[in-house]
Amino acid sequence: MRKIAEANMLLRTKLELPSGLSLTTDEFQEGWGFLRTVNAVRLEKKVLAQGWNFIKIADGSLRSGVGDSSQEAIASALKLALRRLNEHFNAAEVEHIELTEYPWFFLARISLNPYRLQKDLIQAAAGDALLLPIAHREKRLPANAAALYPQFGSAMPMLKQMLISSRGSEARPQ
Repeated sequence: MRKIAEANMLLRTKLELPSGLSLTTDEFQEGWGFLRTVNAVRLEKKVLAQGWNFIKIADGSLRSGVGDSSQEAIASALKLALRRLNEHFNAAEVEHIELTEYPWFFLARISLNPYRLQKDLIQAAAGDALLLPIAHREKRLPANAAALYPQFGSAMPMLKQMLISSRGSEARPQ
C-alpha cells in the first residue's frame, strides 16, 4: 500500500481530464486514486495551462479512523473523508494528518480539502438544485416560548432542588 502523507492529491478514477494532460495515478479505494508526483500547486499549474479550471470549493473536512498501524489508521480516516465528499468534487488534497498512538491501536485525524477540476469557469447546477432563501435567525426566544417549548429549562429547577436537598442531608447529624 502507498504511504499516505500530507499534500497527497487524489482524483476520482472516472474523471474527464484535458486532452493534453496525462497524470499517473495509483489506485486507492472506492473510485479514488493517488496522483504519483503532483501536489495541489503543481496540478493547478498543469490544469490552468490546458485552459481548464482548478477550484478549491470549500474548507476541509475532518475525519478520524483507527487501525493496527499508523498507515491503516490514516487510510481508514481518508476512506471515511472521501465517502463524505459530494459527487461534484472530483479531486481532494490531504491537508493535515494528526496521529495518536495508543497501546493497542492508532488513531488518525485527517483534514481533507475538496477541489473541482472542470473545463468551464461556471458549473451548471443540477436540475434538482434549487436556491432557497435563508431565513433570518431569531436571536431571542419568542414571547410564547414556554408554550412552544414546554420542556425547555425544566431540568434546572429539578437539579437545583436536588442540590439543595443533598446539601441539607449532609449538614444534618445522623
